[in-house]
Amino acid sequence: MPLQDWMKIISVDDHVIEHPRVWQDRLPEALRAEGPQIVETAEGHHVWQYEGQLFPQIGLNAVAGKPPAEYGMEPVRYDQMIPGCYDPVERVRDMDIDGVEAALAFPSFPGFGGGVFQRAKDKTLALECVRAWNDFQVDEWCATAPDRLIPLGILPTWDVELAAREVERLAQIGTRAVSFPDSPVPLGLPSFHDPTHWEKLWDALEAADMPVCLHFGSGSYVPGFSFATGSMDPNAPFAVAIATFSTNLMWSTADLVFSGVLQRHPNLKFMLSEGGIGWIPYLLERLDYTWERHRWYQNISREDRPSDLFRKHFWGCFIDDEHGVNSRDAIGVENILVEVDYPHSDSNWPNSRKRMSENLLDVPDDDVHRIVELNARELLRFGNGR
Repeated sequence: MPLQDWMKIISVDDHVIEHPRVWQDRLPEALRAEGPQIVETAEGHHVWQYEGQLFPQIGLNAVAGKPPAEYGMEPVRYDQMIPGCYDPVERVRDMDIDGVEAALAFPSFPGFGGGVFQRAKDKTLALECVRAWNDFQVDEWCATAPDRLIPLGILPTWDVELAAREVERLAQIGTRAVSFPDSPVPLGLPSFHDPTHWEKLWDALEAADMPVCLHFGSGSYVPGFSFATGSMDPNAPFAVAIATFSTNLMWSTADLVFSGVLQRHPNLKFMLSEGGIGWIPYLLERLDYTWERHRWYQNISREDRPSDLFRKHFWGCFIDDEHGVNSRDAIGVENILVEVDYPHSDSNWPNSRKRMSENLLDVPDDDVHRIVELNARELLRFGNGR
């Protein structure tokens, strides 16, 4: 098997189901009544209540330990999840079962990029909620096992100056990466192409040497799903969206490559979270082809080949992607990271190490080690390799 015992897996995309006291323990007393809290519905579901609205805990987000035949979209209770979903001590035990050394965990209730707080009415409360989640990540979740759990932050995306200041604060408390909308536009925010709006944030991220995670769906757009109505196309199964998640990040990558951001900020780093990697060679080929023919009359760089920009600024992330692994040289071995996605429905837990080995069966040891461990250690500045 190519995945040798001494190679340690670092997952750059897992998820935490927040326990009921995350915000009630951290918000100022005057804000707790409107802040996020768990309530039980008449149907017996545990749901989040925030600013008078109810937010169900979607079943697919907490299916670790269940066979696929029992997956579903219906809301779930905490006693229907295994404790590793919300308890960091149990999470580390589940990582041990899975053969995983370390993990970066995205939010659940706030949305992968904090979109719930972006859409909130009371932005004073929302800012306190963002900071409370970030503090929870550092002082509770990751403090339980700082050599195993890697701190991730979210940002107050509605105010770029506040976001930049939060990056500075996160850097001081040891956070290693931030989650940001894979496209700001569906959230009503300026696009990556705005030449001025996001500059203070990009400056702060460069100064902190902090990678930006663009998790699919974090910009509130999911293929086939309307956030305006909160529903899918009634004639389309959710399988359509699940199978085409990566299209979000194709859009994000092309957007950033042609935005001018990467030229103005040569040290920015973007992780394409939960998007797979098999599509990357095609997109790079298409970006270069487009650039060769259309750079002369459009407002894009005439000097910077898109595939070169990709290899300097982007890291693709995969859970299970044999095609992508077989295309690793076209992507760049140093630009590939692995994910476990615990406790979501795409995860292979408790067989992640076994399945990862099968994906990497014909890959040389040096490349395997770089893909499963070394790239993440270097990018996140986390611990040491062998």
